[in-house]
Amino acid sequence: MTSPINLRMGAAEWAMLVVLSILWGGSFFFLEIALDEVPPFTLVFARLGLSALLMLAFMAFARRAMPRRPGLWPALFLLAFLNTALPFSLFAYAQTEITSGHASILNATTPLWGVIVAHLFTPDEKATPGKLAGVAAGIAGVSVMIGGGAISGLGASLPAQLACLGATFCYALAGVYGRRFRAWGAGPFEVATGQLIAGATLILPVALLIDRPWQLALPGTTTLLAIGGLALFSTTVAYFLYFSLIARAGATNALLVTLLIPVTAILLGTLLLGEVLLPRHWVGMALIAAGFVAIDGRLVDRLRDT
Repeated sequence: MTSPINLRMGAAEWAMLVVLSILWGGSFFFLEIALDEVPPFTLVFARLGLSALLMLAFMAFARRAMPRRPGLWPALFLLAFLNTALPFSLFAYAQTEITSGHASILNATTPLWGVIVAHLFTPDEKATPGKLAGVAAGIAGVSVMIGGGAISGLGASLPAQLACLGATFCYALAGVYGRRFRAWGAGPFEVATGQLIAGATLILPVALLIDRPWQLALPGTTTLLAIGGLALFSTTVAYFLYFSLIARAGATNALLVTLLIPVTAILLGTLLLGEVLLPRHWVGMALIAAGFVAIDGRLVDRLRDT
């Protein structure tokens, strides 16, 4: 029997969420570089295929094996469709039309979909006024941090924006669906590996049919390094952490990572590139922090009890 999910995160879960936000925040950077030379579907296949090989190599080294439960692989293919093949393709297409800043704002709607989907399809992750208010505050904070230019740009390229929203809805469905593997005895390594194999299998015929990658020129070193970073850090390591977090803290909490991605990206730019924190960055981070407090609920409960 599996232990119950702790819907109020502790220090370890918050640390995992921060690391995950850094890894996935880097994916927008890697995508922007790689899309200059590699078309979207081929890039998604390279990302998933390389990541699957890395995970298989690790599992072989650690002498781990996939569970033999009937129905596991069909479930993994559905998870891969919702969590990698379709949303990765939608975001890769979208970033050929809109900037990474626009994509980041739309990506931040994921927890809102997560709260709604979890409320409808789980017995223990019901929506509350605090959760809805917290997610709204977080999305507002992301919009403020990224700035008015990005917000005004949201009026452009409607198909690309709808693609981003479709991708975030898929992430929410996948987050809730991914909870079932814990009860099946499939750990984070096994779920991540199976999902990546299934995702690469799903996207391969699409890439061959649409992109015809054998006709493409060999990408340059910078692009190859971006693809490597996308596969190793933003996919292989990230998905292990993601499924670990779902198992420990539930789908709604795991999806909060999208609110943290802009925060970590801006803080890394300040620490590593000498960028300056503007007043809107502080305001945005304050709104996101307030959103997390509302979603977590513990401080609100204490204030109510005093």
